[in-house]
Amino acid sequence: MAIVIAIAHMTLLEALRNRLVWLAGVVMLSALGLGMFLDQIAITESLEIRIALVAALLRAAAAFIVVTFSISSVVREANDKVIDLFLSLPTPRSAYFFGKLAGFALVAIAIALMLSLPLLAYAPAARLWPWTVSLGFELLILASASLFCALSLAQTVTAFAAMAAFYLLSRSIAAIQMIASTGIQGRDSLIDKVIEGGVHGISLMLPAFDHMTMSGWLIESPVSGAALLEMLAQALLYMVLIGAASLFDLYRKSL
Repeated sequence: MAIVIAIAHMTLLEALRNRLVWLAGVVMLSALGLGMFLDQIAITESLEIRIALVAALLRAAAAFIVVTFSISSVVREANDKVIDLFLSLPTPRSAYFFGKLAGFALVAIAIALMLSLPLLAYAPAARLWPWTVSLGFELLILASASLFCALSLAQTVTAFAAMAAFYLLSRSIAAIQMIASTGIQGRDSLIDKVIEGGVHGISLMLPAFDHMTMSGWLIESPVSGAALLEMLAQALLYMVLIGAASLFDLYRKSL
């Protein structure tokens, strides 16, 4: 347990040395600037437009920061042979994984809290806190998936490309399903049925990011507590599944 805490602590120190706080601050100022700019050019429903666009910017920036930091941290340690050195020690290999995951999870939660602050200028706290909690769940899934990609692929560009595809596909899978269900040749054709079935199968393996951290929660009524519990269960499920895959890959590595 002490080793896990030590690795998590080192991960947090690395985040501070990489100036993630400064980067989050720049994003926050950019979001406020975007909101002021939209207030000047919007003719009608300026508040709704500001909330929707600023929230989308903050959500995308939070995902980018967490994924980039997680991947670069693991790949750097792999290139510097830090992982090989740790795996050669008489300690469980799982200690490294859980230490890094704990550190990335703390960074993800901190980023979610920081990047939700600019929205206090536009949305009431009663609507903002469910959005912030959902963003935290989303970033926890991305952090665990980034750790898996970095350990398995061991290349920054490849891992980041895989995470970009994973995130974009998870965000757009509902629209892809809708398109697949209305094929050009009609739903009775074999090709359309195969495509629709394949897309549906892929959707079952992806997290429902399209139903998480929605800008509409800040404009209309917020999401219910039951829906947040479902998102928490989904985040825990994906973290367990991705963690199991990561540990399998870590234990099969040879020194």
